Amino acid sequence: MTALVDLLRRTVATTAFRLAAASTAGFLIVAAVIAGILFWQTNKILTEHVISGLRSEASELAHEAGADGIEALADTIRARSRPDGPDLYFLADAKGQKIAGNLNRLPPEIGESPRGGVFRYESAPGGEAVSRLGVAMPVEVGPDARLIIGRDIEAQLQYAERIKRTFLWGYAILSLAAILAGLAVGRAVLKRIETIAATSRSIMSGNLARRIPLTGARDELDDLAASLNTMLDRIEQLMAGLREVSDNIAHDLKTPLNRLRNRAEAALRDPRGAEAYREGLERTIEEGDELIKTFNALLLIARLEAGAVEETAARFDLGDLVRDVAELYEPVAEEAGLGLDITVEEGIEINANRQLVGQAVANLADNAIKYACRGTVANDLRRIEVSVAARGDAAEIRVADHGPGIAEKDRERALKRFVRLEECRTQPGTGLGLSLVAAVARLHGGGIRLEDNKPGLRAVLSLPRWRGSGGGTMAAQTS
Repeated sequence: MTALVDLLRRTVATTAFRLAAASTAGFLIVAAVIAGILFWQTNKILTEHVISGLRSEASELAHEAGADGIEALADTIRARSRPDGPDLYFLADAKGQKIAGNLNRLPPEIGESPRGGVFRYESAPGGEAVSRLGVAMPVEVGPDARLIIGRDIEAQLQYAERIKRTFLWGYAILSLAAILAGLAVGRAVLKRIETIAATSRSIMSGNLARRIPLTGARDELDDLAASLNTMLDRIEQLMAGLREVSDNIAHDLKTPLNRLRNRAEAALRDPRGAEAYREGLERTIEEGDELIKTFNALLLIARLEAGAVEETAARFDLGDLVRDVAELYEPVAEEAGLGLDITVEEGIEINANRQLVGQAVANLADNAIKYACRGTVANDLRRIEVSVAARGDAAEIRVADHGPGIAEKDRERALKRFVRLEECRTQPGTGLGLSLVAAVARLHGGGIRLEDNKPGLRAVLSLPRWRGSGGGTMAAQTS
């Protein structure tokens, strides 16, 4: 019993029940006003119908009295008077003695009223006297007689009473139905919220795989649940990424830190003294610079993923930027025995942070040069292709090489921080280059994908084009 009372209390306290109750109350108030107006109008129309009939008959009887006399009027009254009829008459002489009519006396409520009114009278259609309500008015028929005509309005009152009872019953049924509907709606909403709360508690206890179930109704609660599930998916991805980053940091930073320590110890043990100390310090500084670069890249990625780009965005020609970055890497490519082909579609403009986009292009070019020289390919394939082209509303920067490439199953993982594929562990690097490119793409509303260049790898960086910019002619440059 206590549980039921608690459930009812919680259901009544829900916003859904309160909204349903408020809506029902407003509806009932409007319904009451409308019913009251209809009742009043109906009663008014019936009353006007009765008064109109009395006035018409009064005019007819007054004319007959003036034309044919009181005796003829009395005959007419006797003919129209019926004991159980709705028409009421009382004709008396100047002394008040009844001449004709179905009323046994002059109603005292009408006796002194020049306009008539409502009165009570006794009727005995079945032998038993019953008090009934009527409305009557006096008729001017001359100084020698007095005439009162009226109508029985008991049926009209009963009709009005039935309307009132029907309305009150309907009002009560509607109120009860509204309360039950409010409880049902409140309970349904409360059940959905309890499901969301239970899922949240399960997730807070450590079960990050739990998700809020959807009912398929596609209502606002389903939309909320879908949004929360999307958020939970993102949190789970971030947590998994954090664990992976932690593991990779422990793996990738342990080696350079050990080298720092070992070189310092070796310098201290070297019998050459100051010369050995100097060489050890120089190598320590070099290793420290590499570590600083790694942490600077991490900080940059963190700022990109947490910050906004609008404040530093500017409109610029993407082809010019890519051409400048590629030309900087031409000597590096030549030193590695690679050629560098640049193909740029003119007139493509974007609104972005020029420095960050340039850094992303530089990372792609550096990766391509670093790994392309490891491929066992013919000399005519020892080239890096860099291109810029428009694809609908996007501008695509493509950097392709003919090296060993990346297996399809590893391409998504290669975009994460500190991820270095096993075959690349012997190469210098931090595993942050592609993750930085991915962060720059996300920051600008774009994306990056890795494709098979057959052979080799093709990295495609996609960025939104400036509205109104259009691709023009293609300009190619080879070195």
